Amino acid sequence: MANTRYPNIVEFEVSGDYALFSDPLYRVGGEKCSYQVPTYEALKGIISSVYWKPTFIWYIDEVRIMNTIKMETKGIKPVKYNGGNDLSYYTYLKDCRYQVRAHFEWNENRPELKEDRNENKHHNIAKRMIDKGGRRDVFLGTRECQGYVQPCIFGEGQGAYDEVKEIAFGFMYHGMTYADEAYSEETKNMLTANFWNPVMKNGIIEFVRPEHCPKHKAIHEMRVKEFSNAKENFMGLREYDSEVI
Repeated sequence: MANTRYPNIVEFEVSGDYALFSDPLYRVGGEKCSYQVPTYEALKGIISSVYWKPTFIWYIDEVRIMNTIKMETKGIKPVKYNGGNDLSYYTYLKDCRYQVRAHFEWNENRPELKEDRNENKHHNIAKRMIDKGGRRDVFLGTRECQGYVQPCIFGEGQGAYDEVKEIAFGFMYHGMTYADEAYSEETKNMLTANFWNPVMKNGIIEFVRPEHCPKHKAIHEMRVKEFSNAKENFMGLREYDSEVI
C-alpha cells in the first residue's frame, strides 16, 4: 500500500499491553476511560518521542488498527492534589497494536531555524530512530502504558478489521495545537484543542489535519519558546555532524 503524497513518509508499528487514549480536558481527576482508538495527539506524541526537532511538525496521516479492540477496567489509587490517595477506576485498551503512517513539514512559525531545514537529514534520522525503537520512552496515551516501536510496511499483515467496511466513533478529541504550531490568527499565541468525528474504513482511520477539524476550542494563551544558537538551546546542524546522513 504505497503513499506518494509526501516524500518524507515514515511508517512504524507501535504496540503495548495497555493504552489509555482519553480527552486531556477531562483528566483532572476521577474516572478515566480510553477511547476505542488512538487519538491524533497520542500518535503524534509517539513519533515525537522517536524523533523530534522544533524545525518541523509531525503530521499523522493514518493509523491501522491491527488487534481486536478490547477494554479492561482497573482499580487505581492516584495521588490526590492535597495529599494521600483516592480510589478510581480507569478503563484501558488491552493488547494494542497499530500501524502508523506520518510525515513532517517545516514549521513556518520558526524562521530562525531555516538553516536546519535539511529534509534528507531529518528523514534519514527519523527512520534510524524508528529502527532503534525511539530516542525517548514511548507511551500509549499515559505514562503507565509503555509502548514499543518498530519499523513496518503500512498495510502488510492481517488486521482485525480489514473486512469491516465502516465504523464511526462519534465526536472525539483530535489533538492540541500549540502556539509554535499556529496555523491562523485565532491559534496564534494560544493553546487550542481540536475535535472531529473519526471513521474507520477496513481497519484504517485517515486523519484530517488539525486546521481541518470541524471544532476548535481555545484553552489559554501560550508564549512561543525561542530557539537559537545565541541562546545555546538549539544545536541545529551541529547535532549530527559526526553521523553519516
